[in-house]
Amino acid sequence: MRPLSIGTLHLPGCVVLAPLAGISDMPYRLVHRQHGCCFAFTEMISARSLVNDSRRTLRMLALHPQDRPLGVQLVGSDAQVLVRAIELLAPLHFDLIDLNAACPARKVVGVGQGAALMREPARLEALLRAMVAAADVPISVKIRAGWDASMQNAREAALRAQDAGVQGVFIHGRTRAQGYGGRVSYEVIASVKQALAVPVIGSGDVFSGPRALEMLGRTGCDGIAVARGALGNPWLFDEIRCALEGKQPPQRPAPAAICACMLEHLDMCCDLYGEELGIKRFRKFFGWYTRGFYRIRPLRSAAFRCRNRVELAAIIGQLQTGRIDPGCSARLSADDFTEFA
Repeated sequence: MRPLSIGTLHLPGCVVLAPLAGISDMPYRLVHRQHGCCFAFTEMISARSLVNDSRRTLRMLALHPQDRPLGVQLVGSDAQVLVRAIELLAPLHFDLIDLNAACPARKVVGVGQGAALMREPARLEALLRAMVAAADVPISVKIRAGWDASMQNAREAALRAQDAGVQGVFIHGRTRAQGYGGRVSYEVIASVKQALAVPVIGSGDVFSGPRALEMLGRTGCDGIAVARGALGNPWLFDEIRCALEGKQPPQRPAPAAICACMLEHLDMCCDLYGEELGIKRFRKFFGWYTRGFYRIRPLRSAAFRCRNRVELAAIIGQLQTGRIDPGCSARLSADDFTEFA
């Protein structure tokens, strides 16, 4: 596992857990820490909601001593609001602050934020200059290959970001128009890496150890950001570590190990959010953890109807004596998701 440094942030490994809107809360991050995740982000945070003292936004910033080092990703398009958000974050001592210029969601780009900033690289540069001047920790940016096939301007956006003072660039190798479909462009990521002096972290379709090696080998990037591939599969970090070290991949976790992880994740959700909301938060994870389980549909339907922890824990307990269909892969593919940031 080769190290990765972004400004004053020094990590022992080059594989990080990317932020996913509505997903990357504290329980999710802590589960992945147990399997070799050396750095993670909070969920994407609206700078304006933070400045407006949104209770829900403040809950998204829940911290734990074992959840370090930790970054926070902001989304916004107003320099003054972003600077104020950075001031409010200062007492929480995040290790890195990232600006999202990659989210393809319609409600985000519709207000000029996220991937919409790829259409205005000069504006993106101005926002980043303001953030760098206001922060006492490294600033990074997440970009896409471009807006669409006719505007693949990742290299320009990345160079402007570097000129603004960012100390790392995360890049998803698709345009906004592609969303999460089509092919990840290793060529675009490689062109950004070749142009920059600061570290470049590649993202997109890292669903296995071999995919991680392919990303590093074909792009020359300094690190990898794992996003959708980690959903229901925190063991992906173990697999990537073995691939990078030239070792045989670990065996697929047994149902008992998966269920133990699920129960721990469920408990953390209930502790953080309370039982009612914690159950609701965890339901989607139940679906991801149980991909590949043999004849899972009836239990999955029952799990989504559960209203308390005891009921859901009982269903998870039933899985411990079940089996996984050896002909069904539990690995996720790009086709399984369409709307994450």
